[in-house]
Amino acid sequence: MNDFFNGIADLFVNVLFAPFDGLRALELESWFGANFMSWIFMAVGFVAMVYWMLQLKKYSDNNEEDKSISSHSYL
Repeated sequence: MNDFFNGIADLFVNVLFAPFDGLRALELESWFGANFMSWIFMAVGFVAMVYWMLQLKKYSDNNEEDKSISSHSYL
């Protein structure tokens, strides 16, 4: 059983975390290059936020939202 858990540890340390070791080494040369995935995620999030805001504006311009000042029926 000990070999099984050592095999799992070896898989993660030597195989699955290898790209992170490469990014850690790249950080000494280029901070922007080492954080390229963060830049990509921020760009995707920004595009999604702009799309969301445009959709909200479209529905607001069509007056599709119920803006009455009444309480819910169960109150």
